[in-house]
Amino acid sequence: MTHDDADPKNAEISGAMPDGMRGLMVGFPPPAQSQVTLANWQDPPFNRWGFQHVRELIPSHPIPAGRPAPLPAGPPLGNPGVVRVDGSTATLEDVLDGTYTDAFLVLHDGQVVAERYDAGMTAGTRHLLMSVSKSILGCAVGVLVGRGLLDLQAPVTDYVPEVGGSGYAGATIRDLLDMRTGVAFRETYTALDAEVRVMERSMGWRPAQPGDPAGTYPYLATLGNGGPHGGEFSYRSADTDMLGWACERVSGVRVADLISALIWQPIGAERDAEITCDPLGTAIPDGGISATARDLARFGQMLVDDGVAQGRVVVPAGWLDDVRQPEPGVREAFASTDNEYVLPGGWYRSQFWVIPGAGGPVLVCLGIHGQLVYADRAARTVVVKMSSWPDAQNATYLLDTLQSCAAVATHLSARETAPRTR
Repeated sequence: MTHDDADPKNAEISGAMPDGMRGLMVGFPPPAQSQVTLANWQDPPFNRWGFQHVRELIPSHPIPAGRPAPLPAGPPLGNPGVVRVDGSTATLEDVLDGTYTDAFLVLHDGQVVAERYDAGMTAGTRHLLMSVSKSILGCAVGVLVGRGLLDLQAPVTDYVPEVGGSGYAGATIRDLLDMRTGVAFRETYTALDAEVRVMERSMGWRPAQPGDPAGTYPYLATLGNGGPHGGEFSYRSADTDMLGWACERVSGVRVADLISALIWQPIGAERDAEITCDPLGTAIPDGGISATARDLARFGQMLVDDGVAQGRVVVPAGWLDDVRQPEPGVREAFASTDNEYVLPGGWYRSQFWVIPGAGGPVLVCLGIHGQLVYADRAARTVVVKMSSWPDAQNATYLLDTLQSCAAVATHLSARETAPRTR
């Protein structure tokens, strides 16, 4: 696995495009059939270019970085074997080659042991994180709670009274964090009339249609009630955007600057990240962040280190402890849903997916089309994968990727404990 430190300004000028992106956005102007637009950028093959050039399609706020934390090189990982979800055997490289990988990076004890870039990416390329963004916002919420600015049991309407007439009336901040509101919202990516698709149009991710609310916050205020709050887990990106609205209200700072000050700079991110914003200038924390694989690995390392980075506390340790060992009812709220069939034994807490690992719970940040951070504290291992799956969701790709992450963690743990010989 190779590490390409190339910076775009030093790249050779060429009309060639990497496989998977060949011909897209080439020419002055590009021919119509090769143009990546607001209407097609999430669809194959256009998404492979689109996920690396989001700010050219959608207005974006910068998330400023600060002084970078070092990422030293460690002993190379190699190519461990993987048992796929169907029972067949493969290697790590086989899985990466077969799952539209754009970037892959592994840290062990804070050292880079594997790093690979495909589809034109380099170590300096920002890639859309999709819903991995949620976990970053969730950590910022943990900081605000620790500072006494947010009350987890307070009604959402205490902070955002504008949604008092919506389905969010009666929901708490904790309900938002765990996606256990009763708001009527379908996250069905294949249904064009689903609420998630209408919200995308309102927030500027797809061309607007007549009657669409202009902006994310106006859209959230239109959502109705579909059941009781505090019930079973149901994945709703709208809950994360509602959470972002509450964060802006209590902090007086827009989401991009809040994430920069509370998370991005403290973890030692090397490069500015970006987050898309809607027609009103509102950031989209449910999936709008773009960042480099290396900086996302730094975020994962902070999770492994119990909220500490560069010798200082970034996220209160108790916040992450609660994610790994939540109160009664959280696991049950997950187990009663179809998610249990895909991630058996798992749960969802504070904008993180949690799955059983060999040494204890593993924090997993997931985004559609194959975005992932795998933070295994017991194995001292962080895995980052950025992808451009043709479909928003693919259970086989996801499970094979998680199997690969577990194999990497097992391999590194075994190597660490193996006796040394001359």
